[in-house]
Amino acid sequence: MTVRFSSRGLRWAASVLALSCACAPAAARAQQQPPQSGKSGEAVIVRQHQTTWPIKTRENVDLWLHGFALLSTDSTTKVPLFRRGYRDEMVVYKNQANVLTQLDANIDRLRDGLKNNPRLADAQFAALYFSSVDDMHAAIDVFIASNGNPRAGKTPGQQMALSVLANYFGTTADRAWLSLFASSLWDEQTRYYHSWWMQQQRVRGPVIDTIQNVWQNLARPRIQRFLNNTQQANGDLLLSPALGGEGRTLTTGGSKNQIVAIPFPERAADAAEPVYVVAHEVTGGIVDHIVTDNISPAQERAGVGAKLRATGTVRAGLLLLEQLVPELADGYARYYLRAAGLTPGASPRAQLAAEFPVSDAMLKEIGQQIETVQGGI
Repeated sequence: MTVRFSSRGLRWAASVLALSCACAPAAARAQQQPPQSGKSGEAVIVRQHQTTWPIKTRENVDLWLHGFALLSTDSTTKVPLFRRGYRDEMVVYKNQANVLTQLDANIDRLRDGLKNNPRLADAQFAALYFSSVDDMHAAIDVFIASNGNPRAGKTPGQQMALSVLANYFGTTADRAWLSLFASSLWDEQTRYYHSWWMQQQRVRGPVIDTIQNVWQNLARPRIQRFLNNTQQANGDLLLSPALGGEGRTLTTGGSKNQIVAIPFPERAADAAEPVYVVAHEVTGGIVDHIVTDNISPAQERAGVGAKLRATGTVRAGLLLLEQLVPELADGYARYYLRAAGLTPGASPRAQLAAEFPVSDAMLKEIGQQIETVQGGI
């Protein structure tokens, strides 16, 4: 199986646009129930899921991203890779609870490993392939014990999981880093994170109903044609407390099966924030295609492409909402200004344009691509 992953959506190709479109009817709001215990204490939330782009939560994804967030020293991008302030909040929480884990003890070694091999940061996506902490834990244990041999899996599914891990941790040094990181995370989960996560599901559970309403009854029906025509017709949205303006998008098993990790706000008043990040993520393929076509290999190697994609995707998400869900456009602009550490002013869209500059030619091309996709080819 060929696996593609990107933090900003699919690599775009005009030839893969679907010609058909069927906007799904608005969904009933999710029926919330309290978190229940699954196997080995795994927490699950029981919901009546919408079948098209349902909203879910997964403890293993949250734990994994939590670990990377605590290791992150991200200061190179305007919109940080994790929610601004998340790491400090968790450190304060642990200090108040008088909790010290192996992740705390090993954090300098783990950060040094990331510094020496920045490609390890791509492994943030690895957790998206797994459905539970138990499954992820078991696969990593076999992977480490077998020295990264995918054939060591006892079932085809586990062999596939080991192949995924091998893509991220291909060398002996990589696997040593994974072993230290994973063992530190399991200790983190046992000592406090699982109970914290369960508490957050209870506290934030009612917010999911409001998020569902914004997503399924307002935004998704209006952008479903765009999603269909960009081979993003369906997938899962995973709410994660560690994330902010940068989501995580993974495509596996076919172009219509995606996982997009997005922020999990604490308040119902912020329920539109995950939808803003969806708009940001699903337009990333268009921006990627445009940037790739307009810069040289030398510019790509110099990092020009990465900067253009980051800025262009923020602007592309706004263009999508301006065209299809205009009532969310100002809120999107304010959200990404705050994500960048800025205070929104009276004209948030104009301010966003000034803070995330894109050439007129590129902006025009992004807008035309969105219009073309929405109209179908």
